[in-house]
Amino acid sequence: MSEGGINIEADWQTGPDAVRRQGAALQAPLAELLRRVRRTPPNFVLTCARGSSAHAATFGKHLLERHLGIPVGAFAPNVATIYRRRMTLAGQLFLTVSQSGRSDDLIESVEMAKAAGALTAAIVNDGESPLAKASDIVLPMAAGPELSVAATKTFVTSLSAWLHLAAAWADLDDLRAAIERLPDRLAAAMRLDWSAALQPLCEAKSLVSLGRGPTLAIAREAALKLKETSNLHAEAFSSAEFLHGPIALVESSYPALMFVPTDQAAVGLRALAADLRRKNANVFMTGEAEPEGLPALPPDHPDADAVCLIQTFYALAIRVAQSRGINVDLPRHLQKITRTR
Repeated sequence: MSEGGINIEADWQTGPDAVRRQGAALQAPLAELLRRVRRTPPNFVLTCARGSSAHAATFGKHLLERHLGIPVGAFAPNVATIYRRRMTLAGQLFLTVSQSGRSDDLIESVEMAKAAGALTAAIVNDGESPLAKASDIVLPMAAGPELSVAATKTFVTSLSAWLHLAAAWADLDDLRAAIERLPDRLAAAMRLDWSAALQPLCEAKSLVSLGRGPTLAIAREAALKLKETSNLHAEAFSSAEFLHGPIALVESSYPALMFVPTDQAAVGLRALAADLRRKNANVFMTGEAEPEGLPALPPDHPDADAVCLIQTFYALAIRVAQSRGINVDLPRHLQKITRTR
């Protein structure tokens, strides 16, 4: 591993180029997936993932439910690996997300789903991995080698793979156009300055990360990255769920990162932000003007806009870790490939 965060910065900086080349890699397998789901339309979709990939699956859940009206649920791998229970999955879609494609529980879950009659697909970065070989269809992230332990560009490319899938399956021309603009917008998002939150996060002992709709996955990923790279306790909630108990955590100067979507879900987040400020919380909300806000790109498409928010956040996460004296390329207790069962 290199010193000074070079690996994670290199991965983060090459994210836009990875997204740019992904479309060509996805074209053939995505066409095959769509041919099969249109021939036998599933009544529901099950996702299977861990860590950052699970947050990407949350993003996919929003897209498929929002644009296709198909319910999406998260599969618990221990049903297959520990309890050895076969699910009723004939004619349904089982979609796994993984950077490495080498976690045993994901592989065994796909094998169970296939035996139960599901169509299995995997959004995966390593096309030669055991997970890829176990799946009927492989949707490549096409991110290239991820150098850092804390995934950045594979998370962004997994989100863009979901965008491609939703746009093609629901035949959304506006989303297709937004995907074409996304690489340039990601590059622009990297240049935005979120320094307003730097010192408060460096001094924090814990914080909350909030989103809704397309940004719930972003809030969850942000919380995980602060844990991984800065040893900082961060919890993520939807803005609605936060009101059902966790808001009791709020005290004076308590930090709240708010990832505001550019669609109708923004109304509730803004109302919550006003309430938290009345409680003297330290609120940092995307899309607000500097010096206290976190600048965001002008709105384009709500789903693609959410991806741009995490690209900007990664720069802040790197700076927080460095300011706290932590090597982001050597997060304690973590390894690049995590194999669970």
